[in-house]
Amino acid sequence: MSAHAPKDKLLVLRGTLDIFVLRAVSGRALHGFEIALWFETHTKGALNVDDSALYQALHRLEARGYIDGEWGVSEKNRRARYYRITRAGRGHLAKEAAKLMSYAGTIEMLLTAAVETE
Repeated sequence: MSAHAPKDKLLVLRGTLDIFVLRAVSGRALHGFEIALWFETHTKGALNVDDSALYQALHRLEARGYIDGEWGVSEKNRRARYYRITRAGRGHLAKEAAKLMSYAGTIEMLLTAAVETE
């Protein structure tokens, strides 16, 4: 992840990173680097997330009670903070994911709509 995205990578739209983070930690507790890898894997490298933006999102989500963080040891024997989704986080994820899916469907309809020509 870098501060400047290559031209072929997508930037995260404002307001969506929190939802992506909640989705990433909805299965099991992950530390920050694992979340970044989850994004990389599940977007086939198409999404660029700045490290600082990711950690700001993690702090914001924890402050709102949507995730819990706990210190542990990573697979590389390093101290890492692992994040797990809370019940409130699951509710927020379900509500906001539905909105995003609806929005994405609307965008697809508009971009694939037939247009009148002269």
